[in-house]
Amino acid sequence: MNSGTEARTLKIVFLSTEAVPFAKTGGLGDVCGSLPTTLSQAGHQVSLIMPAFRAIRESGMQIQSTDISIAVSVVGRIVSARLLRSKLPGSDVDVFFIDQPKYYDRSGLYGDRDGDYRDNCERFAFFCRAALRAIDRVCPEVDIVHCNDWQTGLVPAYMAFRFESHPWMENARSLITIHNLAYQGRFWHHDMPLTGLGWDRFTPEGLEFYGDLNFLKTGILFSNMITTVSPTYANEILTPDHGCGLDGVLRSRAERIRGITNGIDDSIWNPETDPHLSQTYTLDSWIEGKAANKQSLQNEFGLAPNPDVPLVGLVGRLADQKGWDFVIDVMRWNLEENRPVQWMVLGTGEARYHDALSQFAQRFPDRFGLKLGFSDSLAHRIEAGADIFLMPSRYEPCGLNQLYSLRYGSVPIVTATGGLADTVIDTNVQTIASGMATGFHIHEFSASAVDGVLGKALSIRHHAGSTWASIVKAGMATDSSWRKIATRYERVYAEALSLDR
Repeated sequence: MNSGTEARTLKIVFLSTEAVPFAKTGGLGDVCGSLPTTLSQAGHQVSLIMPAFRAIRESGMQIQSTDISIAVSVVGRIVSARLLRSKLPGSDVDVFFIDQPKYYDRSGLYGDRDGDYRDNCERFAFFCRAALRAIDRVCPEVDIVHCNDWQTGLVPAYMAFRFESHPWMENARSLITIHNLAYQGRFWHHDMPLTGLGWDRFTPEGLEFYGDLNFLKTGILFSNMITTVSPTYANEILTPDHGCGLDGVLRSRAERIRGITNGIDDSIWNPETDPHLSQTYTLDSWIEGKAANKQSLQNEFGLAPNPDVPLVGLVGRLADQKGWDFVIDVMRWNLEENRPVQWMVLGTGEARYHDALSQFAQRFPDRFGLKLGFSDSLAHRIEAGADIFLMPSRYEPCGLNQLYSLRYGSVPIVTATGGLADTVIDTNVQTIASGMATGFHIHEFSASAVDGVLGKALSIRHHAGSTWASIVKAGMATDSSWRKIATRYERVYAEALSLDR
């Protein structure tokens, strides 16, 4: 850390609805399960406040009761909650859960198979208001309240308005991280009383957004600082194409926005120590290690046991955002034309993609491996066994799988958007000569563009083995650890603390 304000030991409270291992639906859970721990290891006093979802009781973690209770007035009635307590594994980070079963003891975090829960506005307005009271009790001298996504978006406004006159608000600063701008917490205007704020705050300069209540817009407007999960995404969301309707609001606060790429937990994602692998390996033994793991995958899924045929891996959600509408075409061309490529897919999503992939697995069992669903162990094994990892997202605020791929020597092919552009260095004449290339960029959203870049990568692997080895080793040497990323958050916290309240 640097001298001055940054050198302070800070009291930081994270507000989030997800954190591994307690609850997770996406990258938010990975970030809030790792970043608080890293900041704590750097010497800060860090706490995390979450809703007491049913998932936390099913996580296998030890959850303790406390004698702390909270009461919130919700449209004229008192709703009470109690605080439960645990710790992030291997850390000193206290995790406090707001236990209100009516709101949070449900099968899903935000919804079920029928869609979003209809009372989500009430559920998360209550969470924001209860979090204020929880901070009173567990960290009343807080410096930074670090909010995450729309579910916490009311808190910066409460802090700016001195809502209910909580004493800690006098000195604390707020920060909100946008993990995915597409999810905004937008509700009809009749829900405004659930926030506890007066109708005088329901204006275009306040919580109103085209006649609706918008939690994320509120957080953006009233936070002291705003971060996104990659520098490129921070610029993209200022444009109509990626701003999801909030680009104008974001442009009005552009001087407060910082892009910080997510990190990975390299104690878990580490090919040298990974217990999920058939053979661990290092930067010096990657050729033998990846060959062994590839053979294990081929055996496990009944693929032809050929070490020379390149294996392309894909892991994640089967949806248009992830480029699956054109990935299906690329797979079909490769399989039906009997090109020397094998495929391995792990994921779940839209039924039409389940059907198409299942047909490929039936028609080409020696070249196409498929598991519909999710398996953390298999995700590790695919990263270790694949030669190439394909990730052609239409947009990607940050992305984590490309970071895992770099670490495991599975060369990523990605679209040049968001965090993918920031973390994968495209292979060209200059980056090959400098030894900096770590993967391949796709510059057009089409099946032919994906197929063309895949063909370029396969050609280099087949005809230029030394160049391929350089790409693999440069990727494996990339430092994407949270230790490196946490220092960037410390600088943004220092910026927030330097601002007039």
